[in-house]
Amino acid sequence: MNPAFVPRLINGPFGDPGLYIQLRWEGRAVLFDLGHNDSFPAGDLCRASHVCVSHCHMDHFIGFDRLLRVFLGRDQTLWLCGPPGILDCVEGKLRGYTWNLVDGYGFSLEVAEVWPDSIRRAVFRAASGFRREPLPTQPFHGLVVDEPAFCIRAAHLDHRIYSMAFAFEEKSHLNVDSAYLARLGVPPGPWLSALKNALRRGEPDVVTATWQENGHDRSRDFSLGEVRGALVKETHGQKFAYVVDTLFSPENAERIAALAQGADVFFCESPFLDADEDQATRRYHLTAKQAGLLGRSAHARELRVFHFSPRYAGRAEELYREAQASFCGEQSEAGALTSAGK
Repeated sequence: MNPAFVPRLINGPFGDPGLYIQLRWEGRAVLFDLGHNDSFPAGDLCRASHVCVSHCHMDHFIGFDRLLRVFLGRDQTLWLCGPPGILDCVEGKLRGYTWNLVDGYGFSLEVAEVWPDSIRRAVFRAASGFRREPLPTQPFHGLVVDEPAFCIRAAHLDHRIYSMAFAFEEKSHLNVDSAYLARLGVPPGPWLSALKNALRRGEPDVVTATWQENGHDRSRDFSLGEVRGALVKETHGQKFAYVVDTLFSPENAERIAALAQGADVFFCESPFLDADEDQATRRYHLTAKQAGLLGRSAHARELRVFHFSPRYAGRAEELYREAQASFCGEQSEAGALTSAGK
């Protein structure tokens, strides 16, 4: 399968958390958390259309300022979501600057504050000096983003505050048969993205392919019935889970297992080794062993751990080994949840 979505961590395992998912065929990306990101290419940051923040501790939110700076001169809306309190945190950041010269700017920031039963929303427009403008509240039933190609689900975890966990899910993967396309005599191009989105929506009935040939504009109409199953074949989509800053408790473990179930890659924090479990519990964080148990209980295909405590500088391999041993061990999912209660 030629993946449509490519994930990568913003920093190394000892750096601030952050996950970047590139939407390869759409020229945009989704970003999870806003830790320190000064070394991350600005050209990649500016492709973000959606940003999901787990919580507003400094190591998860200090990168907001650079993101804002990258987007400020752009005539577009950036969507951002986070846990209860995110609206005040964003407003506080914006109020820390003077905005007397941006009245002609087209940039705006739409923020969704996710509560257990509702999503409170507001927009901050550069043209108004980023004055907070409330938007209608929406119900929350686990879904924070729902697009034709993908959706993002969220769950509230206990970190002595709400910390959000997220799952990015490709609704279905649509593969273009390049040999069949060549037989049709039509070259690939941006029209294929429009075709895939039309197939996911079930409309419109006809998509037009346009290209140039020998200096002349060419086009051809394709009906959805004509291409489904022939030019475009549907397979199971990708899924990525992102979990940071949470206590290892039965309630959190149950929510994580449900959210991350069947993930292709389970990105999970593991700041501590199991030998320091007491410290992890006091700090409402996970150990590497606990991260492995959570990934196993979610039946994830792959576990990638990060967000290591600096106390283990030079000992990253110990954290990787402990996490993988737990992830690949014989303990059952039920055992993982039972262990969370000890």
